[in-house]
Amino acid sequence: MSSAQFKFGENLFVLPVVSPTDGYIGIDVSRLRESAGIVTYDNGMANTAVCKSCITYVDGENGILCYRGYDIEDLVEHCSFVEVAYLLVHGKLPTKEELNQFSTYLNEHSMIHEDMQHFFTGFPPNSHPMAILSAMVTSLFSFYPHIMEGDANFDITAARLISKVRTIAAFSYKKSRGQPVVYPRHDLSYCANFLNMMFTSPVKNYEINHHVVKALNQLFILHADHEQNCSTTAVRLVASARGNLYAAISAGISALWGSLHGGANQAVIEMLQMIYDDCGDVPKYVELAKNKENRFRLMGFGHAVYKNYDPRAKIAKTLCDTLLSIINVNDPLLDIALKLEEVALKDDYFISRKLYPNVDFYTGILYRAMGVPTNMLTVMFAIGRLPGWIAQWKETAEQVDGKIIRPRQIYIGPPRSDYIPIDKRS
Repeated sequence: MSSAQFKFGENLFVLPVVSPTDGYIGIDVSRLRESAGIVTYDNGMANTAVCKSCITYVDGENGILCYRGYDIEDLVEHCSFVEVAYLLVHGKLPTKEELNQFSTYLNEHSMIHEDMQHFFTGFPPNSHPMAILSAMVTSLFSFYPHIMEGDANFDITAARLISKVRTIAAFSYKKSRGQPVVYPRHDLSYCANFLNMMFTSPVKNYEINHHVVKALNQLFILHADHEQNCSTTAVRLVASARGNLYAAISAGISALWGSLHGGANQAVIEMLQMIYDDCGDVPKYVELAKNKENRFRLMGFGHAVYKNYDPRAKIAKTLCDTLLSIINVNDPLLDIALKLEEVALKDDYFISRKLYPNVDFYTGILYRAMGVPTNMLTVMFAIGRLPGWIAQWKETAEQVDGKIIRPRQIYIGPPRSDYIPIDKRS
């Protein structure tokens, strides 16, 4: 099929069809306003494709997620986060030499400019780490302004940002705890380095557990990209205006912060705390969630895209079961989470509505088991999502026929009126 027909009144319009590699066929309505004088209305753009992309494929009906054609299950099982970051940014899995070079760039550019450390002292002690992260990423452009489209050193630019965001995140955590910062070490891997910067204290070195490091790698891979969600679209929106990479990533961080997006894993932990404070009465809250007249909702259940079990949630559940048994964490909130999961997975109300635990439910539990505090959960999501955002910005910047994203609206305000002088207004 090469075209579709649209009839409005007595007029018939022929619309081009955009064929995908996989997934939904698209109908190109970009010239409908010019030819028919009308626009399409799609609240929340849930049925509108804003771009063509080679990066990520999501099939929510069948529970499929692929990065650059590779199933998420295979990448989590066989790759490190750094390998997946390279895949997303470059479009192919790295050779051993390419991976070594990219890892070297990550180590070489892990430090942040000493002048930037003064910025941390300007934030109040109780500042949310996402606020600090967003502001600090924007400021990176002042220190590293040489970002050119098609720059041969984009590898360094990508590695610099991926590495420095990890350092900024760890520093912001230390700032919130009133502790001195811990500098990155060149002898540690990406994830081990982050854990060491986070949890080494003035009185005790962090003992690196390779099970925790492996789990963190896998969690970051699960977060790495997810097609055109809210934050990714924010990144592409800024990129379409030819905004610089750092400004675009900062926009993505701000969008991710929302409780309906990346902030959901924080909302899960806060919900578990609320249930714990109410004597851990899990059945009570399950019934409240089933009551349409009650505003309470089980956070971490269901997904806007997946109408089947989220493949990331399946992986995260396995990680959760494995890691918790290995590190033997004793946490009452984790016990409540496991009871909640058990009840919901057996309840016909949730099963019939396909309200399975989603990736946010399990990642919140996993990060808490690792010792990550609640206000850092969305930051962890942002670190993992960074390679995907960079790839999306790069793809947008390189599109020759790319246009600035400029949606239309349906105006429903007051009609045009004559101006009334102030002394005649009643």
